[in-house]
Amino acid sequence: MRLRGIRGATTVEANTRAAILAATDELLRAIIETNGVERDDVASVFFSTTPDLDAEFPAVAARAMGWSRVALMCAHEMDVPGSLPMCLRILMHVNTSKAADEIEFVYLHGARALRPDLADD
Repeated sequence: MRLRGIRGATTVEANTRAAILAATDELLRAIIETNGVERDDVASVFFSTTPDLDAEFPAVAARAMGWSRVALMCAHEMDVPGSLPMCLRILMHVNTSKAADEIEFVYLHGARALRPDLADD
């Protein structure tokens, strides 16, 4: 098995606790389902948000899913002029036997614009 990174991103409807947790839950579940991830294979998850999202830590959604023994970290993205606002990103590190080209990144809602090359995946 190798350690692989799985990327994902979505946009959040509002800077509220409920909206951040709902968007995080949706994205986490999409990454897990798309890649067949088992919780015991998750080494860590890094969550980031654009600076306009600060009403809750996205990691709270993972804790609500029972991920109490997974290393989780939250941070803000760089505030680059013209970048996609209200954006939540995930980098999940998993132990897997999959090859790098078998890993599927997940981009939902407005974040599809970040990776149009993956929009049809």
